[in-house]
Amino acid sequence: MSSARPTVPPVPKITDTRQRILSEAGKLFVSRGYHGVSMREVALAVGVTKPALYHHYADKETLFVAILEDSVGDLESIIKQMGQQPDLRAQLRSLVGSLLAQSPDYWVGLQLAGELKHVAPERRADFENHYRRVWLGGLGQMIGEAMERGELRRDLSPADLTRALMGILYPLVSGPAHPGREAAGESLLAVFLEGAVPR
Repeated sequence: MSSARPTVPPVPKITDTRQRILSEAGKLFVSRGYHGVSMREVALAVGVTKPALYHHYADKETLFVAILEDSVGDLESIIKQMGQQPDLRAQLRSLVGSLLAQSPDYWVGLQLAGELKHVAPERRADFENHYRRVWLGGLGQMIGEAMERGELRRDLSPADLTRALMGILYPLVSGPAHPGREAAGESLLAVFLEGAVPR
């Protein structure tokens, strides 16, 4: 009679552990702010020791910036998907769909932008340049091209329209998820494209 072999749990991959760290730390930073979170609390939330946490991220600032950089990677994917659409309306529907495909908790990078002031100036500048190039630059280019095609008014700058778009869509990536998010996305998109004033 042969005895059953004991089940050996799989060894977590480094990428899985890092992703769990980014996810749990992001939630903590959103709820408590940069100064309200310690590396000990992150380690507890992830279920790893402090030395294990420091093996992946040298300090809290490095971890915080890694969360933001991870979010920019997601935003870059959204920009690429938008670029495959034929016109601005379809591009913005793709954008809203991508934002709605995840709960607001997923978009911690966008929610933590205001906490970037706590990061060292050089590191902050590096991240801001990357963010502007990928996200603001990508959206701004599409809006500029739409203006050239006559899809948007030309008396405003692409930069101003990009900032307006981001402000209008911010509710989709902040606050708790709610059943009416899809309808809210459509309404916010209509406000941007058509304005709120009756014609």
